[in-house]
Amino acid sequence: MSQLHKRFTSDQVKELLERYLKKEIERTYIQEVLGISRRRFFMLLRECKEDPQHFTIQYQRTRTPRSISHDVEQNILNELTVEKQIIQNKDVPLKSYNYSYIRDRLRGRYHQKVSLPTIIDRAKKHGFYLKKPKRSSHDREVLTRYTGELIQHDSSFHLWAPAAKEKWYLITSLDDYSRFILYAALIEKETSWTHIQALQTVILRYGLPFAYYVDSHSIFRFVQGRDSFWRNHYLLTDEATPQWKQVLEDCHVKVTYALSPQAKGKIERPYGWLQDRLIRTCVREDVATIKPAQQILRQEIYRYNYRQVHSTTLEIPYFRFQRALKEKQSLFREFKIRPPFESSKDIFCLRIDRTVDAYRNISISNLQFKVHADPRKQINLRLYPLNAELTEIRFWCESKLIDIQKIKTSDLKGVHF
Repeated sequence: MSQLHKRFTSDQVKELLERYLKKEIERTYIQEVLGISRRRFFMLLRECKEDPQHFTIQYQRTRTPRSISHDVEQNILNELTVEKQIIQNKDVPLKSYNYSYIRDRLRGRYHQKVSLPTIIDRAKKHGFYLKKPKRSSHDREVLTRYTGELIQHDSSFHLWAPAAKEKWYLITSLDDYSRFILYAALIEKETSWTHIQALQTVILRYGLPFAYYVDSHSIFRFVQGRDSFWRNHYLLTDEATPQWKQVLEDCHVKVTYALSPQAKGKIERPYGWLQDRLIRTCVREDVATIKPAQQILRQEIYRYNYRQVHSTTLEIPYFRFQRALKEKQSLFREFKIRPPFESSKDIFCLRIDRTVDAYRNISISNLQFKVHADPRKQINLRLYPLNAELTEIRFWCESKLIDIQKIKTSDLKGVHF
């Protein structure tokens, strides 16, 4: 039965009680009409006798506000102060407060559990509040039904650690279906080789996906008119194949290009999430070099993949990814080295073609190599950087590996890694 004040007015109850006092109505009848117990009846009767003019059955719930300790209060304000300094720094690409980040930081660093409304309340009271700008809706979205159907791949160039005073690139690969981040790395210089390394990591660990989804950056796609080096050769768009795409062609993986920035929405949102938290933590930890920033990135990737419920899928990315694999809802294929290739170094590498001269030599970056091939034969050099100092060159002629040599990477000055 619903509450008394929702079924009767105070005057109606008061009239019944007054008639009881005048012995016009019996108590049991009033209890039955009001639907109350004997105890409740006499409580109301006592209140009516004591103050008939102000008698009411309406009541207000009194909530005693929960107070937080001085230490918690001070930590909230300290974190908000740091947030304000970050926002006011024109070199940092952050323009709003992140109260969820402060909540997580209080919990992780200080072991203090504070609700998000409490933090927002303190922010508003002390002037640490900005209205969020309206976000434009995404007019294009790539929809997939299987994990491995589409891997979103891109890079972002930002001042991730303001104390470092230099911008770094963040290369990331994300499974479109599960939103699971398969690869993430901070690098100082973006090259074809750094993106090939990302391909190698993803494919060797998870298998061959059906397709990669990228923008029209020159590393991923040749566009006539923009890539002026080829303009005099009268090549049209996509008639020259960049090194990165050649790797995927050897793997028989399709490449799809985004037609607009809006179409890259899924990869941009994780970038925004990572950018936001990575920068805030780097500022607080006073990170000035890329190595500790990479460690912070790994921590945030772990949180995103294994702890964070995605706002669109309403699932944690890792568990959505694993469930798809378990239910065979996947387009990942096993990676195998197929003939004539003999090693993964023959696939995840940089490629250069050279013609054997009359003396059975070929040259690259002012270096000459003697090869066991007839003059005018085409040699395909596959370069695999072993580390920062040493590069392995694998010589292929007519689908046969004819030689392997190692040279200093510094000697390959004319090769753009």
